[in-house]
Amino acid sequence: MITQLTGQIISKNPPELVMVVAGVGYSVLCPMSSFYQLAEQDTHTLLTHLVVREDAHTLYGFVTPDERSLFRLLIKVNGIGPKVALTILSTLSISELATCIGNDDFNTIKKTPGIGLKTAQKLVVELKDKITKLTLTQQTNIPTTAVQDTQAALALQSLGFKSKEVENMLKNITDKDLSTEEIIRLALKNK
Repeated sequence: MITQLTGQIISKNPPELVMVVAGVGYSVLCPMSSFYQLAEQDTHTLLTHLVVREDAHTLYGFVTPDERSLFRLLIKVNGIGPKVALTILSTLSISELATCIGNDDFNTIKKTPGIGLKTAQKLVVELKDKITKLTLTQQTNIPTTAVQDTQAALALQSLGFKSKEVENMLKNITDKDLSTEEIIRLALKNK
C-alpha cells in the first residue's frame, strides 16, 4: 500500500498531477481543494490512498489527513466510488459536507456532479453517525457546533421526532458555545 509520496510535481492537469519520487513519476488524482494548494515544480508531501482494480492501480492524493479520512469514509458508502468521492471533496469542503449531513441537506449534496437525490439521501443516512465519530487532526475543518448539532439532531430523532421537526427545533438555537446536552434541552423547550 502506498500511503505517502514526497517528491516534485512536474505537471498538473486537473484533477491529475504527476509527482516524481526518486526518479519514478506517479500519476495522482487530487480533489480540487488539495490540487490548487500544490505548486508545480515544488516538492510536496501527499497522503495517498491506493485503489486497486482489475484494470488499473489508481492513486488518490490529499494535502491533509482529514481529507484522506473523509475520502475513505465516503468510498465505504454503497454507490460512492473513488471518483465520485473525489468529486464530492472537490465540490464541498469538509465542514460544508459535515453541515449538510448534520442538517439532512440533500439538495446541496445533490448539486455535486454524479450525485442524485437517492444517492445524497443514502450518503446522509449512512454517514450521519460516522461523521461525528471521525477523528480529525485539524479541528477547524468540522466546526464543533456542526458536530454537536448533528449529535443533538440524532438524539432528538432517536426520541421519535421527525427530521423536519428536529430542524425546526434546532434552527432558533444561535449560541455556538453550548454542549450537545444543552442544545437538546433548548431544542425540547423550543418544541
